[in-house]
Amino acid sequence: MVRYANGEPHGELTLRTLAMPADANAAGDIFGGWVMAQMDLACGIRAAERARGRVVTAAVKEMAFAKPMKVGDTLCVYSHVECVGRTSMTLTVEAWAQRYLSELMEKVTHAEFVMVALDESGKPKPVPPES
Repeated sequence: MVRYANGEPHGELTLRTLAMPADANAAGDIFGGWVMAQMDLACGIRAAERARGRVVTAAVKEMAFAKPMKVGDTLCVYSHVECVGRTSMTLTVEAWAQRYLSELMEKVTHAEFVMVALDESGKPKPVPPES
């Protein structure tokens, strides 16, 4: 049974991956840039599903790290489409660490990502209505 240390995740589980030694600094903490890249991948997955096509990251709003990720932790990224504009979407994204060989889940960071839907030529296109 998973135990959440500080509330429960907002959104749907979009990506799970293992933090490996190559993703860490000498002290064993995982680079924040690696965590952010995984969050960006999760946003790309969720936004492409909603746009039914290609998307790109336009902006990432403020991000602060509350807890470190360690080698061996499983990174769990949750995402939710908060609002849809004409060609863009704002998603909330949370990164949680399931601690190595533990049922404990701790929130590492969160942010808002703005994703833009693109057509075949790479130009912004309207996001289709939800089906």
